[in-house]
Amino acid sequence: MGRVLSSTHTWKSKIMTTTMAMGGVKLLSLQPINPNSTTLSSSSARFQFRFRPVSSSAAAAPSPNVNHTQDDPRLGSVPSLGHITRPDFPILHQEVNGSKLVYLDNAATSQKPAAVLNAIQKYYESYNSNVHRGVHFLSAKATDEYELARKKVATFINASESREVVFTRNATEAINLVAYSWGVSNLGPHDEVVLTIAEHHSAIVPWQLVAQKTGATLRFVDLDENEVPDAAKLREMLSRKTKLVVIHHVSNMLASVLPVEDVVLWAHNVGAKVLIDACQSVPHMVVDVKKLDADFLVASSHKMCGPTGVGFLYGKSQLLSDMPPFLGGGEMISDVFLDHSTYAEPPSRFEAGTPAIGEAIGLGAAVELANCLYENLRSVPSVRIYGPSPSETVTRAALCSFNVDDIHPTDIATFLDQQHGVAIRSGHHCAQPLHRHLGINASARASLYFYNTKEDVNNFIEALKDTISFFSSFK
Repeated sequence: MGRVLSSTHTWKSKIMTTTMAMGGVKLLSLQPINPNSTTLSSSSARFQFRFRPVSSSAAAAPSPNVNHTQDDPRLGSVPSLGHITRPDFPILHQEVNGSKLVYLDNAATSQKPAAVLNAIQKYYESYNSNVHRGVHFLSAKATDEYELARKKVATFINASESREVVFTRNATEAINLVAYSWGVSNLGPHDEVVLTIAEHHSAIVPWQLVAQKTGATLRFVDLDENEVPDAAKLREMLSRKTKLVVIHHVSNMLASVLPVEDVVLWAHNVGAKVLIDACQSVPHMVVDVKKLDADFLVASSHKMCGPTGVGFLYGKSQLLSDMPPFLGGGEMISDVFLDHSTYAEPPSRFEAGTPAIGEAIGLGAAVELANCLYENLRSVPSVRIYGPSPSETVTRAALCSFNVDDIHPTDIATFLDQQHGVAIRSGHHCAQPLHRHLGINASARASLYFYNTKEDVNNFIEALKDTISFFSSFK
C-alpha cells in the first residue's frame, strides 16, 4: 500500500468557516498495470449504442436538518468526510440518465458548495459595485470584500502579505502574466527555461511564445522508469544558463507529486527562479509558499470549490515590484499623461480593468478514498493505469488516468455517462507531449475530491466492469 498525503487542514476550520479551499484530504496511491497496452482504437465507429434517454432531474438543496450520516457506510462509527460534506453540494443530489450522479471529473473542475454560491449571490444582490473607485457605501463594501478575499488567499498559501497575491482570470492567465511581464524582460539568447514533458499546455505554450520573442531555449525533462518526471535529470540539467524552472506540483495526468521544495533549492543554487503550477495540489494538500520558497505560484479557483473566471498568481513582493505591467487600462495606473503613464504598485499593476469581483469573493468563501480507488481499479482486468507505483516514499494524488485494452477512452467515458450516470474525463487532458511520450493519444481519467464517497468509487468500478463487458461482447 502506498503512502498517502494528508492535509493538516481540517473540515471544521477550512470548510464550515468557509475561509478558503478544502483540506483534510488524503491523496491517491496508484500502480501501473499492463504497461504494454498502448494501442487505442475508437470503437464508436463499429458499435451502435442504444442508450436510455437523457433525463437529468436535480433535487432541491438538502434541508439544514438533513441527517448527514443516514445510510452512510462508516469506518467504525465515524462517517467519512465525503458523507459529512456532501449535503453542502446541491449539484450532487441528482440523477443522470436514470442513475445517481457519480462525479469523478474533479481534476477538470470541482463542484461548488452552498457557501460559495451564497457568497456570490449575496454580492450581486446586496453590494454589487465596482471596486477601488467609489466613495459610496456599495463601492466601499465591494472593495472591502474583494480585498478580504485576497487576504484569505494569502493566508491560505501562507504568503508574507496580501499584495503578493494577484487575481487573474485563471491559472493560464497567471502563467502568461509571468511569461510576458517577467519572461520578456529577463530572458534572452543563451538563456534556458527548464520544464518537464508532463506540464499542462498552459505551462508550455506561453514559454514557447516567449522563447520565440527572446531567443531563449526551452529544455524538457523526460520521465524516469516509474513514469515520473526525472528529478535527478532535472537537477543535472540546471546550470548558470538556467533562468527559470517551470514545474507542476501534482501532475493532472500521472498523479505524481514532485519534490518541488528540492527543485526550488536546486534552481536557486544556480540563480534561477521557479514557477510552480499548483492547480492540482492547492485543492488537496497544504501549500506553503514560504516553506517552498517559491518565486511564483499559480492556481485556479474552479478546481478548489470556487467559481470559474478567477484564479491567482503568487509572486514574491520584490519580483512583482520589478515587473512591468502585463495589460494596460484602468485600475493599473498611477497617473496618465498624453505621452506616458506611471503605474500602480502590485497587485493593482497587474489587475487592469474591472476585475471578477463576485468570483474573487466566491473564491474567498471556498477556501479516505485514495487507496480505495486504487485497489478497486487495479483489480479490473485489462486496465492500464499511468504514473508511478506507490511505495513508502512515493505518493500519488487523487486522480487516476487509465486505458482499457482495445477500447477507446472516449467510448468508455460516453458509456459510463449514458448508461450509469458516471462522469469522468477522456482525451489528452491538455498534456499531448506526455501522451506521445507514453505512446498513446488519449486516456480516461477519474479524479476524486473530498466530497466523493466510497459508494462513488464502488459505483464507478462496477460501471467500468459493465462497460468493458459490453465492448468485449463484440470481439
